[in-house]
Amino acid sequence: MPPSVPSLPRRVAHILRTSLFVQVLCALVLGIVVGKLWPGFAADLQPLGDGFTRLIKTIISPLVFCVVVVGIAKAGDLKAFGRIGLKALIWFEVASTLALVIGLLAANVVQPGSGMHVDPSTLDASAVDAKTGGGSLPSTTEFIVNAIPTSFIGAFAENELLQVLILACLVGAALLHLGHTKVPKVLPAVEQAQEIIFAVVGFIMRLAPIAVFGAMAVLIGQYGLGVIETYAKLIVLCYAAAAFFIALLAVALRMVTGLSLWKFLRYIRAEMLLALGTASTESVMPRVMQKLRKAGARDDAVGLVLPTGYSFNLDGASLYLSIGTLFIAQAVGVDLSLGQQITVVLVLMLTSKGMAGIPGSAFLALSATASSLGAIPAGAVALLLGVDRIMDSMRVVTNLLGNCVAVFAVSRWEGALDLEKARSVLDGEVEEAQETTPEAPAGEAEKATAPEAPAQPTKETVTEAS
Repeated sequence: MPPSVPSLPRRVAHILRTSLFVQVLCALVLGIVVGKLWPGFAADLQPLGDGFTRLIKTIISPLVFCVVVVGIAKAGDLKAFGRIGLKALIWFEVASTLALVIGLLAANVVQPGSGMHVDPSTLDASAVDAKTGGGSLPSTTEFIVNAIPTSFIGAFAENELLQVLILACLVGAALLHLGHTKVPKVLPAVEQAQEIIFAVVGFIMRLAPIAVFGAMAVLIGQYGLGVIETYAKLIVLCYAAAAFFIALLAVALRMVTGLSLWKFLRYIRAEMLLALGTASTESVMPRVMQKLRKAGARDDAVGLVLPTGYSFNLDGASLYLSIGTLFIAQAVGVDLSLGQQITVVLVLMLTSKGMAGIPGSAFLALSATASSLGAIPAGAVALLLGVDRIMDSMRVVTNLLGNCVAVFAVSRWEGALDLEKARSVLDGEVEEAQETTPEAPAGEAEKATAPEAPAQPTKETVTEAS
């Protein structure tokens, strides 16, 4: 007797229940509808997105610490870890500088601000101060000093990723120095803590559709769709420049690793949609780390390159800052010379490195750039207040893909990438890599789908399954 085929309603219900991508997509559409029809009610939904982001942030630091410590201890080569860090920084600098140059070229060709003839005196400069909270970007020296932890617990309490990375490197190096015979229980304990954290990630991700619904409703309710018409030329230019940069990333990934960026994008489609909905790459960082490890990137490479990229590799922000600077200059009628535009690149190369985690950091960087030029009124930065939130989607996608490509590229250069496994996962041949709503810890799900799973899995099996 042939097996019965589920009815269409049952299949739809099954997809809605198990596919995180479909859940987030539905929440995204629903949020847009609610924000458009009931903007007053939508404003009250802000805690939904904020609460989810806060939950994710609570586990990022311990997760990064565990992954890096385990990665160093298992790789058994601290020099290799240092090479990974150095290669990552070189990649980040080249990529972000390229993004800045592409943004300047695009703004010079299209000139999105030309013809606006804005009088800077009519702009409310105090609105920028309200957006930034009166803060400022750290200098290069302050940035380096702030990356050094003042206490072990403080780095985790303040969620300072660079400080946590330094502590993880020290602990991993100490484990290698002492050897497993002197501290035989430490590494298994860290591995077990990592398993617990990934299980917590699975629980929190159940709330992702609710977070996307709230964040999107607030966005549409607050800004509406009219801002898109007002800044249409600038928005189209930024997104087109981002698409061109992502195409370059795809070419670079293909040349370095032979992998397809479009297949990888399909592989992380649910995480990408969640990042778009919440306008935050931090909200998907734990899941992306997990997926990169499943796709063949070694733990030490994932643990070092991806978190470091959140501070050093803001490709989308670099595009936006360079285009935004020229847009402001063109709007107020200032013609920047070639030398001044080179100054823009040099200033933004420094200021963009200290942007992560600072409220209104884009406006602080733009204000610093305008001040360094001396030709653009600082208050003119207020021109971008109305469109900044619309640009979040472009920045999030470009930043996230740029960091993921960096993980694959650096891993490949250092021999820390299992290409055969990566191709199998991105081609969809590995069943457990397909996106579903987490209903059980990752280890149990993979043991259930393995064709010849042993009855009593070893410790190594469970660790690999994570």
